[in-house]
Amino acid sequence: MALRLAPHRAFVGTAHVIGTMGLLASRIFSRVASLQFDRDELIRNLYRMGFQSMPIVIVTALFTGAIMVVQAAPLVNRLGAHGLLGWAAGFGTLREVAPLLTALMISGRVGANNTAELGTMVVTEQVDALRILAIDPISFLVAPRFVAITLTLFIATIFADVLALLGAAWMGDLLLGVAPATFYNGLTSGLLGVGDVTSGMLKSILFGGLIGLSSCQFGLSVTGGAPGVGRAVNATVVASATGVFVIDYFVSFTL
Repeated sequence: MALRLAPHRAFVGTAHVIGTMGLLASRIFSRVASLQFDRDELIRNLYRMGFQSMPIVIVTALFTGAIMVVQAAPLVNRLGAHGLLGWAAGFGTLREVAPLLTALMISGRVGANNTAELGTMVVTEQVDALRILAIDPISFLVAPRFVAITLTLFIATIFADVLALLGAAWMGDLLLGVAPATFYNGLTSGLLGVGDVTSGMLKSILFGGLIGLSSCQFGLSVTGGAPGVGRAVNATVVASATGVFVIDYFVSFTL
């Protein structure tokens, strides 16, 4: 009997999470649309989530671009397609690799931390204290964090695009003898279109919104004290990673 009920419970639990996230999203968007959120909290979170995440984004992006060239090197040498190296690196980086890997890095660093902070505030009754003081937790805590995570991922993806292409150009020159001028001629030869860039940028916005929404939702719904905070952080990382790949599929299929 327990085995028969397990799928039903999983479906109901998933529907409950999606429904509560939808309700939270509507409350966040209403605050953002009417500019009813704490600007100072937004700036603080942009610094913590965005600026302090740049070192890991820089290292990840540079080595990602270099790895792409290392993997493509045997095929490029076999076909003599050195002039297309820039296009191949740019296509994969701009559409898929940069937004996807950046989202996973931000999810692990920023999303998990945001859930832990909000969850700790919930179990220590700080959120209830805000309500007693007639301070809206959505406007003061949640909306600024949601906007900060979305902007962080969008800006970090732009940095990741540029740095990954720099890493690819450097490795192409070092490993294959493809001059940077040849690499960038292939990148700007016309094979890459505006849609390739906008696809990656759109994904970064959607990924950021998903990570921000899921981290805030799981943080605010913490129960069970400190162990509940740990469970919420784990749920945030799993839900964010799964959602990122689902969104990536549908956007790639559509655009």
